[in-house]
Amino acid sequence: MQKTPESRTWRVLNLEMPIDQPESALQEAACRVAGIDRESLRGLRIARKSLDARRRGGERRLRFVYHVDLIADGGYSSVVFDSAVRSGKIREVPETGSLDVEALPHRSGLRVVVVGAGPGGMYAATVLSRAGVQVDLVDRGGSLESRGTDLVTFHRTRNPNPESNLLFGEGGAGTYSDGKLYTRVDHPLELACLKELVDCGAPPEIVYDSRAHIGTDRLHRILPEFRSRLAAHGVRFHWNCRMEGMEVDAGAPAKVTAVRTSLGSLPCDAVILAPGHSARDTWEMLLAEGVELQAKPFQLGVRIEHPQELVDRGRYGDAGLAKQLGVSAYNLVFKGGGGCPPAHSFCMCPGGRIVASINEAGELCTNGMSNAAHSSGRANAAIVTTFGPREFGDGALDGVRFQRELEKSFFEAGGSDYTAPAQTATDFLARRESPDPGRTTYTFGVCPGRVDALLPERARDAIAAALVRFDRTIPGFAGPEGILVGLESRSSGPVRIIREPDTRVARGFSNLYPVGEGAGYAGGIMSAALDGADSAFAVLEA
Repeated sequence: MQKTPESRTWRVLNLEMPIDQPESALQEAACRVAGIDRESLRGLRIARKSLDARRRGGERRLRFVYHVDLIADGGYSSVVFDSAVRSGKIREVPETGSLDVEALPHRSGLRVVVVGAGPGGMYAATVLSRAGVQVDLVDRGGSLESRGTDLVTFHRTRNPNPESNLLFGEGGAGTYSDGKLYTRVDHPLELACLKELVDCGAPPEIVYDSRAHIGTDRLHRILPEFRSRLAAHGVRFHWNCRMEGMEVDAGAPAKVTAVRTSLGSLPCDAVILAPGHSARDTWEMLLAEGVELQAKPFQLGVRIEHPQELVDRGRYGDAGLAKQLGVSAYNLVFKGGGGCPPAHSFCMCPGGRIVASINEAGELCTNGMSNAAHSSGRANAAIVTTFGPREFGDGALDGVRFQRELEKSFFEAGGSDYTAPAQTATDFLARRESPDPGRTTYTFGVCPGRVDALLPERARDAIAAALVRFDRTIPGFAGPEGILVGLESRSSGPVRIIREPDTRVARGFSNLYPVGEGAGYAGGIMSAALDGADSAFAVLEA
């Protein structure tokens, strides 16, 4: 949708449409609300689409809710249009950013090392390389092809590779967690980042779907194309290459002159540091190198799995509607109260499966993933609550210690072979073991376990209260068909690398830019991608 200097873009907010109404009817409905004559319309784009399945007045009436962008003549005016602007029914859309070469300041001769090939690192490398910067992209894990081989070996032998696994390697942790793009922020680069994925083969609807999900299988086709586009702009990839230290010119501020890796030293003018939310040894190294870190709150809980049909029935009222609307998802929140902390669902995987998301032997952590078809017949999500320095200590790595202790206890409770302890939701609430918790999609299988007793009391109480609350929205959620599989402790990182808010550099440094989840500044694929792109622009403007 092209925009001319003589035109302006207006967003029609919260336009409701019946689920059986074709999207072709959007133009007429949006123009009517905005008071714009169709003859004056220069373009239309769906900015956001979501399914509203809430009950109103005790009645369920499914409907799609759209935000629609309309381009009209710059000086357009009508009685209805002017009234819609004043009332806030429509608002002007701000200019969007661009990752195109022509829009970037050119900095040939600059050399930057990007540490981490997750979304933060990949989008930082995209911006930098298109501006003519020489980029070395370092990742301790393997390229997608070798990473897949390492995972097959883990699933066959139950011996994890600490360098290349579900957390480390090309694409980061999101490669094996659906490619969820649920973050919706008012950021000028969001559309540009999403279009980059579309250009690499992602479905076009991710640019507006409020539950945008690529699917792990599709990501495995998209990432090689993303990689080839980076290589075409000169990015040099260093796989199975762990950052081990930095060469620093002391001063105020200090300046990094090279990154020491397991494959040798890489000289640089700046470093984008995007290590991911589980780079525990990297945080230890950074502390030793004089980088300031602090403990931050993170979410902790368990996975819960149900038959997908139960969730479809609870969300749609009729499980058969899944054939028309696709399998259903949920985003549930318990606000807490009465001394009980809040809890919420996270990383919901419709038609997905549960996987062991670990990088250190002898520890157990679960996550969820699903392919594009959502065809497993099972639905899973994390139910988590927040823990912070008040619960585990205010030392920079106290949260890491807390995670490790819990992950080891769950590993041992499962038999020390990555089998996971499991408990039905009914038995969790009754605080008793489930003699047979049932079959789940979890990769290594489950065994009876007192998940309620293994969790910290704060998490147990929050999850129990949340289960009761969520059962009102999805009947059966807290029943015997709900199976809790522990532990989920890596939904976010427990560490923040302190950076200056105006320059984005690490405190005390002139050219070290911490970004993404591993730096404590993102909580998912899109927020990490945007953080990486923003810091790349900061490098170009420094």
